[in-house]
Formats: sequence, structure tokens, C-alpha cells
Amino acid sequence: MEKILVYLSVFIVGGILCTIAQILIDKTKLTPARVLVSYVVGGVILTAMGIYGPIVDFAKAGATVPLTGFGYSLARGVEKAIDENGAIGILTGGFTATSAGIAAALVFAFVAALIFRSKPK
Repeated sequence: MEKILVYLSVFIVGGILCTIAQILIDKTKLTPARVLVSYVVGGVILTAMGIYGPIVDFAKAGATVPLTGFGYSLARGVEKAIDENGAIGILTGGFTATSAGIAAALVFAFVAALIFRSKPK
């Protein structure tokens, strides 16, 4: 029963984040790219304010998989690097914390580009 509640919280929080993004795209003049950037920046700001950490603790992947989670990872990486390395951590922490995800995205995109052919419009 406990796992079902965890899955439910992941689904609900992730769904809410995605629904808000879709509403912003559909009902405003914001482009998808601006919504995505806003989500990353929002994740950083909410993490800095101490709000996003409890959401991640509650919703786990439902809060870390959307782009707000990328902002959360950037902010946490910078925070950790500053504690370990001082001011240089401002420049290195975000890259260190998110490098695996960025590398995986690049590799999978490359593999997909090799397998599939694009079609002109």
C-alpha cells in the first residue's frame, strides 16, 4: 500500500507540473522554449528559497524529472560545490551535478539520429 501512495504522489505532482506548462503554452503567448527556461529558472529559485526540497522529498521523481528538477539539480550542485570548493563552486557545481543527464541526452539523441531519418515538410 505504501508503494501505491508513492506512485500516486509522483504521478500527481509530475502531472500538475506538466499541466501547468501545457496551460502556459496553450493560453499565453509564451513559446515552449520560454516555458522550459522558466521551469528551469523556477526550479533554481524555489530550491534557493527552500521550497522545492520538500516537494522533491514528497514527490520524488514526480518533481525531479520535469525541468524544474533540472533547476533543482543545478542549484543543489552549486550549493554542494560552494561548500566543498568555495567560490569556484559557483562555476563548477551545476555542471558537475547535471553532467550525467546532459551526456545521456546527447548520446541518446545521437543514437536516435542514426536510427531514424528526418522527413522534409
